[in-house]
Amino acid sequence: MAGFIPHSRGSFMLDLVAIAMVAILPVLGFAINLAKNRKNYSYHKKIMLTLSGVLLIAVVLFELEMRLEGWTHLAEPSPYYRTVVPTALAIHLAFSISTVFLLGTTIYLALKRFKNPPRPSEHSSLHKKLGKLTSAGLALTSITGWCFYYLAFIAS
Repeated sequence: MAGFIPHSRGSFMLDLVAIAMVAILPVLGFAINLAKNRKNYSYHKKIMLTLSGVLLIAVVLFELEMRLEGWTHLAEPSPYYRTVVPTALAIHLAFSISTVFLLGTTIYLALKRFKNPPRPSEHSSLHKKLGKLTSAGLALTSITGWCFYYLAFIAS
């Protein structure tokens, strides 16, 4: 199915994931602010679990489309297809794959070690460190994803 981002050769799912990569960052910032500054840990938990669930669904649908339809035929018209696109994809995948594991670990440990309703505990220090790493990973996944998207599906 054709995408919706103007001047792009991307498919609908490529475009959807590209937009989602930008949209998650303000939501992530809001959720972090809830916990860090407002001490609203329950709402932070709800937002992060929802955000993670939405990301999981988007990634699964995206991967299904990539396996069934592929993407290279859409990127071949790019002047960077044979040069920079493979490197941009490799960098993006390094961040995205490691971030999936970081996010999964952060959520798993939080659910296991924080009481319900959540509040500061012995796990808070590790959770803050994991949260910072995960947030950086999500930001870098978004940035590298957009670089790849531009090089593969917009550049002409």
